[in-house]
Amino acid sequence: METQEKRTIRANPWWALASVAFGVIMVGLDATVVAIANPFIARDLHANLADLQWVTNAYLLTTAVLLIPAGKLADRIGRRATFLVGMLGFAAASAGVGLAGSIGWVIAFRAIQGGFGALIMPSTLAILRASFPVERLNTAIGIWGASSGLAIAGGPIVAGLLVQNVSWQSVFYLNVPVGAIGILLGLFVLAESREQEPDRLDAPGTIVLAGTLFSLVFGLIKAQSWGWLAGRTWIFFGLAIVGAVIFVFVEGRARFPLVPLGMFGRRQVSLSAVVVILSFFAFFGVVFFVALYLQEVHGYSPVAAGVRVLPLTASFVVGAPLGAALNGRFGPRVPVGIGMAAIAVGLALLTTLGVSSSYLVHLALPFVIVGLGIGLVMPTTSDTIVANVPEAEAGVAGGVQSTAVQIGGLLGTAVLGSVLSNRVGSVLISKLEAAGVPGVVATRLGPARPLIAEGLAPRIPQVPALVQTAVTNGSHAAFMSGLHVAMIVAIGVAIVGAIVGLALGAVRVGSGHRASAPLA
Repeated sequence: METQEKRTIRANPWWALASVAFGVIMVGLDATVVAIANPFIARDLHANLADLQWVTNAYLLTTAVLLIPAGKLADRIGRRATFLVGMLGFAAASAGVGLAGSIGWVIAFRAIQGGFGALIMPSTLAILRASFPVERLNTAIGIWGASSGLAIAGGPIVAGLLVQNVSWQSVFYLNVPVGAIGILLGLFVLAESREQEPDRLDAPGTIVLAGTLFSLVFGLIKAQSWGWLAGRTWIFFGLAIVGAVIFVFVEGRARFPLVPLGMFGRRQVSLSAVVVILSFFAFFGVVFFVALYLQEVHGYSPVAAGVRVLPLTASFVVGAPLGAALNGRFGPRVPVGIGMAAIAVGLALLTTLGVSSSYLVHLALPFVIVGLGIGLVMPTTSDTIVANVPEAEAGVAGGVQSTAVQIGGLLGTAVLGSVLSNRVGSVLISKLEAAGVPGVVATRLGPARPLIAEGLAPRIPQVPALVQTAVTNGSHAAFMSGLHVAMIVAIGVAIVGAIVGLALGAVRVGSGHRASAPLA
């Protein structure tokens, strides 16, 4: 029989928030440490570039496919149980990555990690939805978002220190103690919550949705290597479109649907999901390509680059609680509109970057502005999605929010990567010649476009040092031109997000809280 003290702890929503924060931190750390560990994995396990891409993509693929079904599972069998199983499995799979002796096993364990990560993230939001009254939910989600920001901020620095001084395996072993603390805390402080009358399993809807998301995500992952106009790329995109149509048809006729389509009939839910996709399209693009700029163009070590990205992630930590406060007072329109506009302004400042730009002048300030912007947007949209559905659907709503984050990030890196690469290809020869590279040599370097699009400069054996310097300068100039065009595209996406945000309305509406208020 539970003691009164234990029942009191489990009735305290702030203890629940502390517990789920460990899950958010563990997943957030993992999202950033892999990029730092990849070069060391390649050297130790003799992995090629395609292998390293799948170290990341295997995780993204399984996570994106399973997030919504995992959210439904949490609603059915219990959010606490799903969260704890996810934490245990994620920590165990992380240890498996460290113990793997081949790149194939690393990729396999990363896929398993993604599956258990899908159990964690929707459950965290669903637990908060069940633990907090709606009028205090946005504050809790603001702290939830700040926890993620802390993990993302510290991840590159921690990972850099570990891989340089211990081993690449240690960055994955780090998840074991973090997971253990989260599990132990969760066992004591989390109360179970689930649907009062669980629906039957919607097997057709689950299968169709999994196939649809797999086709979309796999198509996005492979589009850069296959080409956006390649036939096999559009086979997967076509399958995703057909799958989406079939899914709507199946769910509209299902007695117990996996995703109640009425959820998207609530304007604030559907518009918030769109804003999440657009904001993370821009945010992931900034993080990914500016990291290349810092490491490859400026030559910073992983730790030094991670330190220089801190203003971006630290301001995100500050912006998340501020966004929650603004949402509580003014409704979602204000923080989302200001946040997306701030992202656009920060991106516009990044278009002034040059090869030798000052960090403090040209990077630190835009980082702060973009970080504050995403900090305003993330908790607001998460709260709006979760608070505007019945508590019985909180897990599914959390899955929708997390899936939107994944799709936005994948779209951002894939689309902006292609924009950058194409721009590099179109200006490469002219930039090389302008830097002093002889025309014959510049023409021969055309096939090096993929390398230069990563911020690298090709090395040419047996050429004078002045020519090699010119190749480096011209390559970096071409990369910067591509980066500027990619930022312009991201600015357009952020502006669209600000416009969508204005349609969210000026009143924060939540199920069970001012339920008769209009959604406008």
